[in-house]
Amino acid sequence: MRFATILDRWNEQSLARQFVLAGGLVAFAAMLLVGAYVTSLIQQAVTRNSAASTALYVDSIIAPLLPDLKTDQTLDDVSTRALDETFGQGALGGKVISFKLWRKDGTILYSTDKSVLGKRFEPGDKLRTAFSGQMVAKFGMPEDPESNLERGQGKSLLEIYNPILQPWSGEVVAVSEFYEVAEDFEQSLYQAQLHSWLAVGTVILGFFLLLSAIVFRGSRTIDNQRQALTQRIAELSELLSQNKALHARAQRASSRATALNESYLRRLGADLHDGPAQLVAYAALRVDSRLLVDPATPKDARETEVTTIKARLDEAMDEIRSICSGLVLPQIETAELPDVLRRAVNAHRQRSGLDVALFMSQSSKPLSPSAKICVYRFVQEALNNGFRHGGGIGQSVHQTFDDGNVVIEVSDRGPGFDPGKVRPEGLGLAGLRERIESLGGTFDIKTSKDGTTVRMSLSVHEVEQA
Repeated sequence: MRFATILDRWNEQSLARQFVLAGGLVAFAAMLLVGAYVTSLIQQAVTRNSAASTALYVDSIIAPLLPDLKTDQTLDDVSTRALDETFGQGALGGKVISFKLWRKDGTILYSTDKSVLGKRFEPGDKLRTAFSGQMVAKFGMPEDPESNLERGQGKSLLEIYNPILQPWSGEVVAVSEFYEVAEDFEQSLYQAQLHSWLAVGTVILGFFLLLSAIVFRGSRTIDNQRQALTQRIAELSELLSQNKALHARAQRASSRATALNESYLRRLGADLHDGPAQLVAYAALRVDSRLLVDPATPKDARETEVTTIKARLDEAMDEIRSICSGLVLPQIETAELPDVLRRAVNAHRQRSGLDVALFMSQSSKPLSPSAKICVYRFVQEALNNGFRHGGGIGQSVHQTFDDGNVVIEVSDRGPGFDPGKVRPEGLGLAGLRERIESLGGTFDIKTSKDGTTVRMSLSVHEVEQA
């Protein structure tokens, strides 16, 4: 469970931060490994070079003092005294603090530490390597059992095992072991190791910083693309949600439009039935009346009857023309908004015989034909409703522009009505609302005992020249 929590937190980090953490650990581990390896090589090389120079120097001094150790397995007194003088007060006295001369079986032929002179020790790896012909050098605290005197110094020494060769055969006849106080060597070694650590650390740090810069740049690009993609997905999700809402709204509008068309047809049928049809039926009945059929009818009575029938037919024709004028729109596709409003108001004035006040904005903006038709039908239907239900008292039309929207209000000072009692299938209000909202506009009604105001609002930018 804890590992899963750590993994979740790790995955929450950005790619750049993950690289810094993981790459930093890897770079630090690589620096330690490479640094340790390089400093080890440097220490071995410096130790070997320093030991080789010291061994050559010591060998050049003591070689003339030694007998032929191939035939003589011991040192005579003369050689011993010469070595004592050389390491006691000679040129090597201040350089070498301890010297031993080994025989191949592990016997110490000579030593500046007289306590181990003549003793035999089991040859160690360093001694065996030296008898094989290779010089051995080590820097540190002496560890061999015969090196008690050297360990008593309490500091690191340069320990050297140098093979002594027979001049004419090159055979290793003895091994010299000596210890040098290497203060300068130690300082040089530390400086070389420090410089190697600094070089390794600088190179690895430089590579890490360069890679970090590349990764940070890539991570920033990925983050920006991720944010842009997330924003794009959010926008697409919002558009998808809006499309679903619009689709549902369009379905509701289509269903409502079908119902409204049926209601409109019923209303048109009712208007034709109750108006022109009744008048035509009345005229048809009077055509078959006795006054016209009976030849004995006086001429004056016949003419009066014909005049009455003609008056009813004229009245039916006027009503048919009135209905048709309400169905057919005037030429408003090329008209500007003020002309559309004037035509709607003038048409109502002619039908109702009442005056309607018209107030318009001084400026005008282009609208699409669908928006102009919507405006015309809104004013037409709102004025008709106000005339039918409010008596046409104090009717007025106000047009303004509000923050990119064209706003039209149709008001009257009638007795008002209760919106809750309006039937949902009623043609007037429902038709206006559906027509306006289908274009993305808003529809609102305010009514009281002092009058009614019907208000519509359409976005000019959404419907402009659509």
